[in-house]
Amino acid sequence: MAEGAAEAPAESGGGGDAAAGAPERGVAPIKPQYLTTKEQFHEFLEAKGQEKPSQEIEAGEPGGNDLAEPEAKRIRLEDGQAGEAAELGERPQVQKRARGQNKGRPHMKPTHYDKNRLCPSLVQESAAKCFFGDRCRFLHDVGRYLETKPSDLGPRCVLFETFGRCPYGVTCRFAGAHLGPEGQNLVREERVQAPPVRNGLDRALQQQLRKRQVRFERAEQALRQLSRGPGTGPSPAAATPEVSGTEGAPGQDGGDTQQALLEPGAGALASSSVQTCGPLTDEDIVRLRPCEKRKLDIGGKLYLAPLTTCGNLPFRRICKRFGADVTCGEMAVCTNLLQGQTSEWALLRRHPCEDVFGVQLEGAFPDTMTKCAELLNRTIEVDFVDINVGCPIDLVYKKGGGCALMNRSAKFQQIVRGMNQVLDVPLTVKIRTGVQERVNLAHRLLPELREWGAALVTLHGRSREQRYTKLADWQYIEQCVTAASPMPLFGNGDILSYEDANRAMQTGVAGVMIARGALLKPWLFTEIKEQRHWDISSSERLAILQDFTRYGLEHWGSDTQGVEKTRRFLLEWLSFLCRYVPVGLLERLPQRINERPPYYLGRDYLETLMASQKAADWIRISEMLLGPVPPNFVFLPKHKANAYK
Repeated sequence: MAEGAAEAPAESGGGGDAAAGAPERGVAPIKPQYLTTKEQFHEFLEAKGQEKPSQEIEAGEPGGNDLAEPEAKRIRLEDGQAGEAAELGERPQVQKRARGQNKGRPHMKPTHYDKNRLCPSLVQESAAKCFFGDRCRFLHDVGRYLETKPSDLGPRCVLFETFGRCPYGVTCRFAGAHLGPEGQNLVREERVQAPPVRNGLDRALQQQLRKRQVRFERAEQALRQLSRGPGTGPSPAAATPEVSGTEGAPGQDGGDTQQALLEPGAGALASSSVQTCGPLTDEDIVRLRPCEKRKLDIGGKLYLAPLTTCGNLPFRRICKRFGADVTCGEMAVCTNLLQGQTSEWALLRRHPCEDVFGVQLEGAFPDTMTKCAELLNRTIEVDFVDINVGCPIDLVYKKGGGCALMNRSAKFQQIVRGMNQVLDVPLTVKIRTGVQERVNLAHRLLPELREWGAALVTLHGRSREQRYTKLADWQYIEQCVTAASPMPLFGNGDILSYEDANRAMQTGVAGVMIARGALLKPWLFTEIKEQRHWDISSSERLAILQDFTRYGLEHWGSDTQGVEKTRRFLLEWLSFLCRYVPVGLLERLPQRINERPPYYLGRDYLETLMASQKAADWIRISEMLLGPVPPNFVFLPKHKANAYK
C-alpha cells in the first residue's frame, strides 16, 4: 500500500509546553517567539473563528482535544475493567478487541442524498423515458426537487467554465452559473469539449467482466507454461493444480482458466507452445521479446509514490504542477478490476498532464495478476505497470499479497514472469527491505527480479514490522544498488527536503520516490529541482488547496455527492498538511520527517489555522473553499487508525 496513507500523524499532546524548556527529541525546533501552549493555541483560533466556538470542542475533552475517541480506542482503555470485575466475583463482560484498523471509524454512506434525488434521465436531459418506469425511486418533478435543494455554493461552475457544459444540470451546486431563465441547462457551443481524463471503464466491458465473458488467451498460455516451471525443465506435478486451485478462492475470477483447461483443444495448444520451429519457439513469435518492449527511461527523475486515498488524480495534478516527473495511480486490487468494479477502475484514470504514468496492482495469485495485466494491456494507456510488494497492512498481508510475497518466492516469481509475458509495457516492482525488522530480504530478491524480467525496482527502506517507527535505512539501500545492477533501483523513505534528496542520490540509486514528503509539502518537487528551501506563505498554500478543490470538482463532479467527496479527500490531505512547519519559523533547517510540530502561533491567523491538528479546524478550512458542511457530517482520518494501536 502507499506510504502516505498508512502513517499516523503526531498526537495532539506533547510539545505544548516546549517553550519553557529545551527542544525535545522528535519535536521540530521552532523559534521560541512562535511557541505557545495548547490552551493558548486553541483560544487564539476560537477567538477569530466561528461565532459559536464551543460547538467545535463539545464532542471532545474539556481541554480541547480532538474529536471524541473512537470506539476502538475506548475498548483498549476499558480493558482493565475486566480485571476489576473478576476481583468482585462477577463474570467479566467479553470485550471484542479491534485490531489492525480503526473499527470506530464511521463508515457511513450518505443515504440522505437519495431522499430527494432527481432521476438521472432528467439530469442528463435524455429524450428517452425513464428506464425503471413506475418502479423508479427517484424524483421526476424538477420543481419539487428545487424546493428541497440546498442553496448554491458559489456563482461559478468549474465544469461549465472548463468544458462549456455542466452534465449535472439543475443538480449542480453551482447551477446558477449555467441555468437559463426557465431552468434549462445552458451550453457554450464554442467551448464544449469532452473531459480529457483517459482510462475509463467502458460499459460494455464492465458487463462482460461481470458475466465472465472476457477471454484471456495470452494469460492462460503464460499460466500453463509457468505451471510447468520456469526455464527448460518441467515443474513438479503439484504445480498445475496449484494454479487452478487458487482460482476457486472467494472473490477470484476462476471460471475462465478452468474452462480453458477443460476445453478439447486446450491440450493441443499447450503442447504446441513448446514445439520449436527452427531455433525459435512459438512463444518467441507471439509475445514481444525484452528488446522489443518499450523502455522505461526515468533515471534521475522525481517519482511520486502511489499513495492510497490521498494519491488521487486531483492531488497528482497538484504535484505535476510543482515538478513531479513520474506519477502512479493508487493501489488497485486485481480481483476487483477483473470483476468490473467502477470504484476500482476509477483508480486507473489518467490526466493529460501525466506524461509518464503507471498503475499499481495488488494481488496474491499468479492467475488473477496475469489476467489483470493482460486486461489492462489492451484497455488502458499506461507507460508501466507496478506490482505492490510493499503493502504492510494486515488486510492485504494475511491474504498473501503485499509484503507477504517477499516470503512466497514461488508465487512471486510466477506473478512477475506471467505479467511480464502478457504486458507490452515495462513491469516494475515496489518492495520493502523485508518482513521482519532485522531480516533483510531485498538484496537476495533483486537479482532474481532482474532475471524474472522486472525493468525497475523501488525499495522502501523499512521492513513491514517497522512501519514508520524507525528511519529509512539508506545504507542498506546503497548495498542493494550493487545487487540490483544493471537494473535501475529507486530509493524511497524520509525525503522532505532537497538536502534529503541529495543524500539519497549519493547512494547510487537511479532516482528517488517521494511519498509522505509530497503529502506534507507538494512543492517539495520544486525545492529539489531549484535546490532551495521555499518559505511558502499561508495564502500560497491556500491557493494550492483552492486548485485542489477545483480539480476535485472536475474529477468527482459538482453535484452534492461530488462536492462532499471532494471535501472528504481534502480533509484527508489536510490531516497531513498540518504537520508542515513553515521555513521562517524553524530554528534549524530543514524540517525532518520524523519531527512532530509543537504548538505554535504562525505569522498570521491562516498559518496558525493550518497548523491545527483538530479535525474541526480542517473542516473549517474546507468550508472556506467548499461552503458549509452538510448536517451530521463526521470525519476521522483513515490513517489515524495506527495512532490507536
